[in-house]
Amino acid sequence: MPAPRTRVPAMSRVYAIPTERMHLALMLALTFTTGINDAVGYLGLDKVFTGNMTGNVVILGMALAGGSGLPILGPALALAGFMAGAAVGGRTLRRAERRWTPGTTVLFAAVSATMVALAIALFIAGDHPEHEVMLTVTTIAAAAMGIQAAAARTVAVKDVTTVVVTSTITGLAADSVFGSGRGGGTGRRTAAVISLIAGAAIGVALMRVHMGTALLVAGVVIAGVAVVGAIHDSPAGRRYRSSAEKSASD
Repeated sequence: MPAPRTRVPAMSRVYAIPTERMHLALMLALTFTTGINDAVGYLGLDKVFTGNMTGNVVILGMALAGGSGLPILGPALALAGFMAGAAVGGRTLRRAERRWTPGTTVLFAAVSATMVALAIALFIAGDHPEHEVMLTVTTIAAAAMGIQAAAARTVAVKDVTTVVVTSTITGLAADSVFGSGRGGGTGRRTAAVISLIAGAAIGVALMRVHMGTALLVAGVVIAGVAVVGAIHDSPAGRRYRSSAEKSASD
């Protein structure tokens, strides 16, 4: 008669995942939500990015030079909001180590709550929100993305900032067989680019239901990231992995 299988508690399964792999997965999930948010910003909030500040700077520059049909106030508010959010995130984690900390969890939870609140506001505003409402949502969403980016910096997953992939694409091409041939981090970089593309595509699909639906889904995903990260990097989780590593080396 075969021996009964030993059931591993769900919490232990989370604890057992190597830190590097877990952090990469969580940052890719956040990159996915950035794709959703930027799709909402550009298509629903008058050609504004809430995560990709490079895009806003370019749009703002073209608009200031008289580019036809380009907004000025929206990108400017998004840029200001993002910088304010990043400053808050940096200030909150100024003494934090380069890893997931309780402060990291708090910031991601705050970003999640903000996204859900903005989704509710858009549901209340209806299918055609007033321009003032759109500007307010833009500013607050960009601030939330700034907080997310600052928190992601302390988790420090190489090539995955969660808000942009320009440097990631540069590394992917420069280290490819057509470039230096080093090939380091190809999988990680490719996953980051795909996550952003997938998020943008899903964001467009969700917007066909309602803009609020897209932000709500982003908020739920970010909440999941905060919860899983907090569990994995809790003192109990670190003790579990340390004990497992010690047992493996004996």
